[in-house]
Amino acid sequence: MWATSHLGDETVALIGTDPIGHPQYAWKVVQSLEAQGGGSLFVKTHPNSTNLWVDSPLNPDEEIASSVAVFDMTKPDAPYKVIPIAALAGIKDGARRAVQGEYNKAGTEIWFSVWNGKDKQSAIVVIDDKTLKVKKVIKDKRLITPTGKFNVFNTREDVY
Repeated sequence: MWATSHLGDETVALIGTDPIGHPQYAWKVVQSLEAQGGGSLFVKTHPNSTNLWVDSPLNPDEEIASSVAVFDMTKPDAPYKVIPIAALAGIKDGARRAVQGEYNKAGTEIWFSVWNGKDKQSAIVVIDDKTLKVKKVIKDKRLITPTGKFNVFNTREDVY
């Protein structure tokens, strides 16, 4: 199964990717989920997690852009939970766009960037994947719109 978000609306498409085991669903949308709004750039999951994380940093609504939606994929029809990433970072002013969740190798935590203006504070927020609670907030004056914090192992090994 593969997931992709739609930039222009709140839809997240779940696409079947197993032509051998489930040929009737291969390369077809098998389910659509509604996240909190359009403007999503990244969705992320991990084989050791039951969560699907969806950002919306390009959404014009400040609260949506500064938070992420998390779906429990053992109950995909259940409502998603909203995690207010920028608020959890303690950042109160500026654009505060929560973006690009990236799992650690074990799939136990997910790291989100808080993009902000170059003269405003940015951060990286580490969330415990099981409890959905903050494990750590990384702030530094040299951290400006943090982007590209890809886990090299997960990227190289195609862990999604």
